Formats: sequence, C-alpha cells, structure tokens
Amino acid sequence: MAHERPIIRTADGECPTHLFTPSSGQGPWPGVILYMDAGGIRPAVIDMAQRLADGGYVALLPDLFYRHGPYGPFVPKEVFAGDFRATLGPLIATTGNDKAAADTAAFLAYLDGRDDVAGDRVGAVGFCMGGGMAIAAAGTYPDRFAAVASFHGGRLATDAPTSPHLLAPRLQAELYIAAAQDDASYPPDMAARFEAALDAAGVPYRAETYPAAHGWMKPDFAVYDQVQAERGWAELFTLFDRTLHVRG
Repeated sequence: MAHERPIIRTADGECPTHLFTPSSGQGPWPGVILYMDAGGIRPAVIDMAQRLADGGYVALLPDLFYRHGPYGPFVPKEVFAGDFRATLGPLIATTGNDKAAADTAAFLAYLDGRDDVAGDRVGAVGFCMGGGMAIAAAGTYPDRFAAVASFHGGRLATDAPTSPHLLAPRLQAELYIAAAQDDASYPPDMAARFEAALDAAGVPYRAETYPAAHGWMKPDFAVYDQVQAERGWAELFTLFDRTLHVRG
C-alpha cells in the first residue's frame, strides 16, 4: 500500500494530508475523503484511512486543523482525562462545517488530478465533528459526492447558519447516519429535526442508533467498542461498494 503525504493548497493556506492507495488490484479506484474528529491527526486516524484504502479506495485524510499550525499528536485518553476544551478548543475554533466544505474544493481538485482515482463522484466519511463536515461538503458540492457516512456526528441540526441540515435540499448523495446512544451532541430531538429535513428534501438515507457511546468507532478512545465498530465498518463498506461501484 502506498502512503503519500501531499500538501494541498486551499484558499486559506497549505493543508497537510495523508493519502493511501490499495496495495493490490489494478486501479483506478474511487476516491474517499475522511473528515477527522476533534482529536486531530494521529496514528489511530491514519490507520482508519489506511483501512479505507485496504477496502479498495483512494483514501484522502486532510488535517483540518492546518490553520492553527503544528499541534500534537494528541492521545485522546489523556486529553479527555483533563481539560479537553482548553486543549482542543483553540484548534476546533480554526475550522467548522463551512470552512471544511470550502477546503473540500481543493481536496476534490487534488483527487481529480490523480490518474489512480476513478469517476467524477467520491465518498465521504466523518467521525464526531467530521460527520457534519462531510455532510456539509456533500451539500456544497452536490454533484461530486455519491455517498456520505457520519459516525457519532454531533450538532447536525442546530440554529447555527452552518448547520448541516440546512443543506439537505442540495444533497444528491446517499447518507448513512450512525448515532451513539445517550449522546448529548446529538439527542433524539436533534436527530428527529435532521431526519425531517432529509425527508422533506427527498434525500435517500438510513439512520441507526448504536448501543455504544459517542466515539465508539475510534480505537484510541476509552469508549471504543470493537464489536460495534466492526459493525460500523461493515455498513460503511456496504454503502461505498454499492454507490461507488468498487468490487464486482
């Protein structure tokens, strides 16, 4: 498997990324963008991008905290044991759904320039804060995304002008929304509001609540749940394989 470290120039600066390609088979392969969680780029997230590539994709993992400058890498179990808002707050403040969506123009242009990326439409997957970012990106560039998955994504339907649910009328991608139980960042009333927006816009989607805590997909989180994480990976690959036409 090839692992590259391209620097992608966006409207706001230079964004470091990790790029993985499958280690076997003949390309080109569909492209997938992974929108990170608030813990930033670290070994566990890099491994998740590699797993996407293992499944038959060109996987792009951008560092959405690039506007902040150097940081970490953080060890989530240590960060969340202390004042995580003091540690992560300054980094989170440098990005958001709107900024990540704007950055996506450069990510798409980069993937378009690669001979090993197939097709005009890509997939996106986001974790925690990245869930809303992935949806916002697909709503901003609706003709470029075939499928989007959000795992324990929070704040998907709020009164903020950058709330992902406001982009529902623009979405052309199929969505998979995997929520955590008892998640303060995505309570049942918010889920109902988000799904109502998708229903009104006629967006194809499937929403499930996993019997796991917020962050269950991340192997370096204290709440990691291997059984439910494997279920999530299976759902993700089922979605991408069907909509991006990877394996015959």
